Amino acid sequence: MAADEPSTPTEVLDAFDTTAIVEWLETDGLDFAINVAAAIAIFLIGRLVIRFIVSGIRKAMRKAEVEQTLEAFICNLVRIALLIVVVIAAIGQVGIETTSFIAVFGAAGLAIGLALQGSLSNFAAGVLIVLFRPYKVGDFIEGAGVNGTVEVVQILTTVLKTPDNKQVIVPNSQIMGSVITNYSANATRRVDLVVGVSYSDDLDKVRKTLEELVTTDERVLKDPAHTIAVSELGDNSVNFVVRPWVKTSDYWPVYFGLTEAIKKRFDELGISFPFPQRDVHLYKADAD
Repeated sequence: MAADEPSTPTEVLDAFDTTAIVEWLETDGLDFAINVAAAIAIFLIGRLVIRFIVSGIRKAMRKAEVEQTLEAFICNLVRIALLIVVVIAAIGQVGIETTSFIAVFGAAGLAIGLALQGSLSNFAAGVLIVLFRPYKVGDFIEGAGVNGTVEVVQILTTVLKTPDNKQVIVPNSQIMGSVITNYSANATRRVDLVVGVSYSDDLDKVRKTLEELVTTDERVLKDPAHTIAVSELGDNSVNFVVRPWVKTSDYWPVYFGLTEAIKKRFDELGISFPFPQRDVHLYKADAD
C-alpha cells in the first residue's frame, strides 16, 4: 500500500475534502435535488403521456382495420422513440450534457439503417400493402413470379399458399415492385373457353348446343350476359369462343364442368373435334 493512500474512514473523508462537499451542498445541493426531482417527474409523466399516445394510435389503427402485426410493430416503434426522447429530456434536466447522447443515437440509427436497408424496404412495402390494400388475407393473387392464396401479411413478408399446398414466403418489396394480379378482387369473373369444330359441322347446330349447355348451368350468371361466337377460321377447325360470367368462387368448377359437358354433348350429337391430320402418299420407283 502506498504511503499517501487513505486506509481509514476518517482518512477517506479527509481525502474527499468534506469541507468542499458541505459547501457544495449548502450552495448547490438544493438546486441539484430540485433538478433530480424534476427529472424523475419528467420521466414518470412522460411514461404516462407515452402510454396515452400509443393507446390513441392503437385505437385509430384498429378503427382503420390495420393488420394486427403492423399495428403492434408501429406501436412498439412509437413507444421506444418517445421513451428515448423522455430519457434524454430527464437527463438534460439533471444538468448532464445531452448533445453527446443525441450524436451517439444518431450514429447508431444510421448504422442500423444501412445494415438493415433491405429489411427497411420490405417494411416500407408492407406499410404500403396495408394502407393501399392491393390484396388481403384470403385473396388469390399472382405477384413476384408466384401465385397462391394470401395466408398472412407480415411486416416484412407475405405468406402465400399455392394450389398444391406449398407455403411460399415472398418479401413485400418484391411483390410491390412487380405486377400484382388479384383474382379475388372482384365478385365475378369471366370464363374463357375456345371450342373448335370441323368445317363440315353445322355451325348453327353447334351454337345452339353451346347455348343450351351454358344457359342450363345454374352457376352461370344472367347478368352480365354470356358470349358465344365464331372467333376464328383456323387451319384445322372453326373456333367458337364461349364466355360465361360466374361468381369468382365458381370459376374453376364452371371451367372444368362446362368443358366436360361440351365434350359429352358433342359426342352424343356427332359433332366432331378436329385435330391436325396429314395424308402420306407413297410412290414406288420404277426399276429403270
